[in-house]
Amino acid sequence: MTSHTDINGRGRRDQEEVAHMRVFITGASGWIGSAVVDELLAHGHQVIGLARSDASAASIEAKGAEVLRGDLDTLDVIRAGSEAADAVVHLANKHDWTNQAETNRAERAAVQTIGDALVGTGKPFLVAAGVAGLTPGRAVTEADPNPSHGPDAPRGGTENLALEFADRGVVPVSLRFAPTVHGDRDHGFIALIADADRRAGTAAYVGDGEQRWAAVHVQDAARAVRLALEQATPGLIVHVVAEEGVPTRAIAEAIGTFEGLPVASVDPAAAQEHFGFIGMFFGMDLSAESSRTQEVLGWTPTGPTLLEDIAAGAYRA
Repeated sequence: MTSHTDINGRGRRDQEEVAHMRVFITGASGWIGSAVVDELLAHGHQVIGLARSDASAASIEAKGAEVLRGDLDTLDVIRAGSEAADAVVHLANKHDWTNQAETNRAERAAVQTIGDALVGTGKPFLVAAGVAGLTPGRAVTEADPNPSHGPDAPRGGTENLALEFADRGVVPVSLRFAPTVHGDRDHGFIALIADADRRAGTAAYVGDGEQRWAAVHVQDAARAVRLALEQATPGLIVHVVAEEGVPTRAIAEAIGTFEGLPVASVDPAAAQEHFGFIGMFFGMDLSAESSRTQEVLGWTPTGPTLLEDIAAGAYRA
């Protein structure tokens, strides 16, 4: 058997030895979650997807996965789903930008509930995180700690909360996603930027546009999640990042070319007037690299780049 070394210095098994698992996924009908469900099912795993609506339940069932009805506030349901599975992938988030305190509260409560349910089981617990604000001025690496601790921190400090369960018989893994997980009909941050540009009649970037955004195609992201699940080790930090940093000016130019809009700079003070809340992030450098993740997981991103997706119409009206 070939030996491989992971980020934590441990050996990992060859892919042919990976056991199929029964995986509970929150956010299973979301943009990333849907792709992860497809990826896991295609590789022989079973999936239980948390669904808060009839439409979400129907989409999960149509893929061939089981459904557990509930949401981030039904903690008893989340606990039951976690206990019934061999592993948990937590991708759900309220994403209520008008009430971040409530979003963070719900996120922390869900992570605490899942962690408590898995104590002493040795089960993998993968939790979604991000790269924003971790290392201003340079690309984030897997070795960089997250400074957010406690319920009042960004995302409720849940990356560190999850990692603390490594000392309690759980196998926590942090999935640090790029700020844009792109693809056809993505409705995330780049979609909001494109919508704002169409409303304003100008494809804009903030300041000099030299800020960079890490990016990954949704199918590459789903594959990284599966590989992280199959090769989970306690405290593993995974960067779900294909492109280290796409200049925001280049993003604006690609949107402008596709939409036939002029391209212009907006002053940082006027960014939220043009973009809405996303203007606060579009003016930040959110770059990250994933060389260690790619080496550890044997993951090589192959999907289209962000600019290729924009040019192909992924963010058309």
